[in-house]
Amino acid sequence: ISRRTREWTVAPQNTAAMDRQMIVWNFLLDHYFRVETTGWERLPNTAAMLIGIHSGTWLTMDAWTLCAAWYRRFRGRRVLHGTAHDVLMALPGLGTYFRKAGVIPARRASVGAAFAAGHDVVIWPGGEVDAMRSWKKRDKVVLGGRKGFIRQAIRSGVPIVPVATVGGHDTVFVLAEGRKLAEMLRLKKLLRCDMAPLILGFPFGLTLEAFPMHIPLPAKIRTEILDPIDIDNDPARADDNDYVDRKYTEIENSIQEGVNRLAEKRRGWIFR
Repeated sequence: ISRRTREWTVAPQNTAAMDRQMIVWNFLLDHYFRVETTGWERLPNTAAMLIGIHSGTWLTMDAWTLCAAWYRRFRGRRVLHGTAHDVLMALPGLGTYFRKAGVIPARRASVGAAFAAGHDVVIWPGGEVDAMRSWKKRDKVVLGGRKGFIRQAIRSGVPIVPVATVGGHDTVFVLAEGRKLAEMLRLKKLLRCDMAPLILGFPFGLTLEAFPMHIPLPAKIRTEILDPIDIDNDPARADDNDYVDRKYTEIENSIQEGVNRLAEKRRGWIFR
């Protein structure tokens, strides 16, 4: 895994290649997931760190559709790098696609390089504990207590833009998170993953999903870009635990309030 995750670049995406794949993504955005993305006007004029939550186990369609909607809006004039788990970056095929689409490992070196290039980066700090949370927690913001992204924003001198989203958790139904099973299978050591979720999805029905094993269902995805949160770029702040904790709580609360608003727009139990 480590060798393949070292293969990344912060070069802008190839617009010709991206435009070709947008034929598919335009259909997915407009007709399959019926994506609504609001709050574009809140983006700062300078590079920013977007912080959000994501759902759907390994295939987080709320994250993918955000990146696709971003490219469709800016078409390379403003580059957004998604970030991904080492396991996904290392997978043959999927990892190659991610790199071509500008996805980078969720690591200090790659994220710092992207900001140094003047690009935006979106990070989902909760990682697998967020993406694989049970369906009954679908409207609960989970950042996993991971605060390194705040220290990275301080070091890179960029603001943080929270992003709220709902709908991704209806693309597959997580019935159980499988934390004990993951521990028994030593997935933390093997795959850097704390969960082995039991899902109900298409086409295999009830499945233990240690790897991507479902086709996302056509749930409606709503995403809102929220007001930026200023981050003190004094390097000393990175070692100020009280400051980091306050900003973490502020960001978490902002996203939770946004998720609550979006959840109220649902017109049905699922998919709408």
